[in-house]
Amino acid sequence: MADKDNGERGFFKNLAMLSSMGITMVASTFIGLLIGIYLDKFFSTKPVFTIIFLILGIAAGFKSMFETIKKYGS
Repeated sequence: MADKDNGERGFFKNLAMLSSMGITMVASTFIGLLIGIYLDKFFSTKPVFTIIFLILGIAAGFKSMFETIKKYGS
Protein backbone atom coordinates (compact mmCIF):
# COMPACT_ATOMS: atom_id res chain seq x y z
CA MET A 1 0.00 0.00 0.00
CA ALA A 2 2.87 2.40 0.76
CA ASP A 3 4.40 1.77 -2.67
CA LYS A 4 1.13 2.72 -4.35
CA ASP A 5 0.99 5.99 -2.38
CA ASN A 6 4.59 6.83 -3.30
CA GLY A 7 3.89 6.02 -6.93
CA GLU A 8 0.85 8.28 -7.00
CA ARG A 9 2.76 11.08 -5.29
CA GLY A 10 5.57 10.73 -7.81
CA PHE A 11 3.07 10.85 -10.67
CA PHE A 12 1.37 13.98 -9.36
CA LYS A 13 4.71 15.62 -8.57
CA ASN A 14 5.88 15.02 -12.14
CA LEU A 15 2.54 16.22 -13.50
CA ALA A 16 2.80 19.41 -11.46
CA MET A 17 6.37 20.00 -12.65
CA LEU A 18 5.37 19.54 -16.30
CA SER A 19 2.35 21.80 -15.88
CA SER A 20 4.44 24.55 -14.33
CA MET A 21 6.97 24.26 -17.15
CA GLY A 22 4.21 24.66 -19.73
CA ILE A 23 2.67 27.61 -17.95
CA THR A 24 6.08 29.27 -17.63
CA MET A 25 6.77 28.78 -21.34
CA VAL A 26 3.45 30.30 -22.37
CA ALA A 27 3.65 33.14 -19.85
CA SER A 28 7.18 34.21 -20.79
CA THR A 29 6.32 34.14 -24.50
CA PHE A 30 3.14 36.16 -23.91
CA ILE A 31 4.92 38.71 -21.71
CA GLY A 32 7.65 39.17 -24.32
CA LEU A 33 5.00 39.65 -26.99
CA LEU A 34 3.12 42.25 -24.92
CA ILE A 35 6.31 44.19 -24.18
CA GLY A 36 7.20 44.19 -27.86
CA ILE A 37 3.75 45.38 -28.93
CA TYR A 38 3.82 48.14 -26.33
CA LEU A 39 7.27 49.34 -27.40
CA ASP A 40 6.27 49.27 -31.07
CA LYS A 41 3.26 51.46 -30.31
CA PHE A 42 5.36 53.79 -28.15
CA PHE A 43 8.18 54.25 -30.71
CA SER A 44 6.01 53.77 -33.85
CA THR A 45 8.25 50.97 -35.15
CA LYS A 46 5.64 48.44 -36.14
CA PRO A 47 7.13 44.91 -36.19
CA VAL A 48 10.67 45.44 -34.89
CA PHE A 49 10.27 45.28 -31.12
CA THR A 50 7.44 42.76 -31.33
CA ILE A 51 9.67 40.27 -33.12
CA ILE A 52 12.68 40.95 -30.89
CA PHE A 53 10.80 40.59 -27.61
CA LEU A 54 8.81 37.61 -28.84
CA ILE A 55 12.09 35.81 -29.56
CA LEU A 56 13.47 36.91 -26.17
CA GLY A 57 10.32 35.64 -24.43
CA ILE A 58 10.59 32.26 -26.15
CA ALA A 59 14.27 32.06 -25.24
CA ALA A 60 13.48 32.90 -21.61
CA GLY A 61 10.84 30.16 -21.56
CA PHE A 62 13.27 27.57 -22.89
CA LYS A 63 15.95 28.71 -20.43
CA SER A 64 13.54 28.29 -17.56
CA MET A 65 12.49 24.88 -18.86
CA PHE A 66 16.07 23.67 -19.13
CA GLU A 67 16.89 24.94 -15.64
CA THR A 68 13.88 23.07 -14.23
CA ILE A 69 14.89 19.89 -16.03
CA LYS A 70 18.46 20.27 -14.80
CA LYS A 71 17.24 20.82 -11.23
CA TYR A 72 14.64 18.03 -10.99
CA GLY A 73 15.43 15.72 -13.90
CA SER A 74 17.73 12.79 -13.69
